[in-house]
Amino acid sequence: MTILDKFRLDGRTAIVTGASSGLGTVFARTLAEAGADVALGARREERLADTRKLVEEAGRRAITVRTDVSRPEDCKALVDACMQEFGAVDVLVNNAGIGTAYPATRETAEQFRSVIDVNLNGCYWMAQACGRVMRPGSSIINISSVLGLTTAGLPQAAYAASKAGLIGLTRDLAQQWTGRKGIRVNALAPGFFASEMTDAYPEGYLDAQMPRVLVGRPGDPDELAAALIFLASDAGGYVTGTTLPVEGGMLTS
Repeated sequence: MTILDKFRLDGRTAIVTGASSGLGTVFARTLAEAGADVALGARREERLADTRKLVEEAGRRAITVRTDVSRPEDCKALVDACMQEFGAVDVLVNNAGIGTAYPATRETAEQFRSVIDVNLNGCYWMAQACGRVMRPGSSIINISSVLGLTTAGLPQAAYAASKAGLIGLTRDLAQQWTGRKGIRVNALAPGFFASEMTDAYPEGYLDAQMPRVLVGRPGDPDELAAALIFLASDAGGYVTGTTLPVEGGMLTS
């Protein structure tokens, strides 16, 4: 086996949540290019057809399942469908997420809870469902955010709290499952990558943040996907319980 072979995912199956657009689409395509079959989950199931096409164009199989990760029963249904179609779940990419930017004195209880319910609770329900069926050597990657580690000028208490909580959840699940079950659990903390969330930022916001980014530009989604493949594959076999920032040096400022 060469060093590049360690990054291959041939014969494995991955689940990607939030796979209907943005980074979820990139993750699904990249996992397929690395050799994995992919189960795609999202609330907007009609938009999963395009992601499925990308997986199939890479020569791999895909299924789509309408999934609201805030509902534990939906998470179980996605895992059950993956097991029925492919016979295994080897990789989970907990990518589904939403963001808000409400000032803390005006944010309603429902607004705050809705973010926590998807970004944190949803990741737990997915990990729980997968943890019950994953075999040794499997990998869970939680998509946190650099905003779980720093602030960036917008009022994002709910989002920041959910992403910081996800980092803590990652550590605890790794402690519970790596030694006992052989399941590695890690997180990625992306900086600024093109997504539906960044499309909604105020005009000029990203440009104003670039002086904090040593690389001096937003990230290319394929750069984040490359880090994902490292954590999903045998290349990252000695990495668990950690959060890998992919943020162009933003955390040094």
